[in-house]
Amino acid sequence: MAQFRLQDGKVLAVDLTGDAVRAKNGSMIAYEGDMTFKKLTGGGDGLRGMVTRRLTGEQLEVMEVKGHGTCYFADAAGDVSLVTLQQDTLHVEASNLLCTAGGLRTGTTFTGLRGASQGNGLFTTTVEGTGQAALTSQGPAIVLRVTPQTPLRVDPGAYLAHSGRLRQEFQSGVTFRTLLGDGSGEAFQIRFEGEGLVYVQPSERETLGGQV
Repeated sequence: MAQFRLQDGKVLAVDLTGDAVRAKNGSMIAYEGDMTFKKLTGGGDGLRGMVTRRLTGEQLEVMEVKGHGTCYFADAAGDVSLVTLQQDTLHVEASNLLCTAGGLRTGTTFTGLRGASQGNGLFTTTVEGTGQAALTSQGPAIVLRVTPQTPLRVDPGAYLAHSGRLRQEFQSGVTFRTLLGDGSGEAFQIRFEGEGLVYVQPSERETLGGQV
């Protein structure tokens, strides 16, 4: 099984012993040993996955890396975080998904106005199964726990991913800047309820409502 390791927080090292991983196209920066690289059209889940992504607008361009040795991945000097799944589903923005273990399955799920507010369409990427995945972020990712007693509100531009039994509610009309008396910021929030984890970054990407 591929082993994921972090180096200096901005580089993912993956040790391979004949198995394979899927990584964002162009993210390989170096490798040791004997490796092969194969572009997977439409995200690597076959014709159905390719058609789904073309219809939904979710962009997930990946390559399969297979061999013996160590391969190193990075993306625009962003910070890298590891997520371990145990028969679970991770919902993640495609632009923040760096690498997944070969045994994990990727797909798309409907997000409605949340995705539209981020300029990413109405769908986002899912990663399912058992294994590790690596995410990138602008600054070190923060992991926040949601419980039935402690719901969470997140700015869409800071959202990276979530897992667990969570419900999402898209809210508008109230912003963090509104609470501070400045109404010129992002006009949307995502409210999470239930039990699970939410991953956010300490920097906001551009959304349809602007940058907070």
